[in-house]
Amino acid sequence: MFFELLYPYHETFRVLNVLRYPSFRIMMASLTALVISLFVFPWFIRRMQIFKFGQEIRDDGPPDHLKKKGTPTMGGVLILFSITASTLLWADLSHAGIWILLWITLGYGFIGGYDDYQKIKHKNSKGLLPKQKLFWQFVVGAVALALYAGNFHSMPFSTEINIPFVAFERFHPELNIWVYLAFAMFLLMGTSNSVNLTDGLDGLAIGPVLISCSVFLILAYAAGTTWADFNIAKYLRIAPVEGAAELSVFCAAVIGSGIGFLWYNAYPALIFMGDVGALALGGTLGMLAILTKNELLSALLHGAFLIEALSVIGQVASFKLRGGKRIFKMAPIHHHFELLGWPEPRVIVRFWIFSGLLAMLALVSLKLR
Repeated sequence: MFFELLYPYHETFRVLNVLRYPSFRIMMASLTALVISLFVFPWFIRRMQIFKFGQEIRDDGPPDHLKKKGTPTMGGVLILFSITASTLLWADLSHAGIWILLWITLGYGFIGGYDDYQKIKHKNSKGLLPKQKLFWQFVVGAVALALYAGNFHSMPFSTEINIPFVAFERFHPELNIWVYLAFAMFLLMGTSNSVNLTDGLDGLAIGPVLISCSVFLILAYAAGTTWADFNIAKYLRIAPVEGAAELSVFCAAVIGSGIGFLWYNAYPALIFMGDVGALALGGTLGMLAILTKNELLSALLHGAFLIEALSVIGQVASFKLRGGKRIFKMAPIHHHFELLGWPEPRVIVRFWIFSGLLAMLALVSLKLR
């Protein structure tokens, strides 16, 4: 909004020239989202307490979690508000990718919010049926991918795949459009639900989300930025994505909002994000992987989320195929570590460390090509 409203006057007011630089708007978007999130959450938490919007705890979960029952939830509502407000203020709104990301973030957030409301209303931890949740995730995702396939000038559509640790000019297979869209849908929904499964301990999900989003900020800026005659994507031998630097502004808004939320979600949590936040942020990460052409690299970057999802799939498959035998004491795997005797903060911090290591490997892939 500021870019469209104020930048046209940059010749009269020279200070407004800074608005044309994504780097400046990245910093301001992060700061704006952080201020909104950090200072509004105390009021939001009080409102959730008044409305009795408290967390419902699964009966078969770790016994120590029962004390968390009634902790205010749906903190994702304020996360999404601060992301949206900051993005609308600082991003170039003529960029199609910004609107695609907002659609996914708010669309998946609405699905998660309705799921949270059903849990609170009926006072159980069930919410929407899995098939209902997956259906609406598919619908919202299909609209986003259709918009991406519209091949806007500001966000050109591509079915090429960037292979990690392989120079883009050497090998970048191009998939059939329908195969690519099916793959992208799987990635989008898989990432969203993986983050949702990870959101089971105080700060466990938001930490890796912040780490991943920081990496995507770098990847987007590198893929879409040229300084004078210096093309960063060409230098790093990664897939060039026209206009991708603008997506970094959105990433910065997510980071600022997430840091503000973590202030209140750190152990012991004063508020939980709920499905409204987890599904939305997971969808955001999936869409960022698609728009920045890092679909395969996201499997490495999101390794912590992937392991959580695979632990649930493996546990269910083992229980059904092996006559009730389990692989883990409890799934997702973070509960397994709790039942092994690890204190909750230890599980959380070690997941953050693991995510940080994976992020460094993802960034190393930019040079090892």
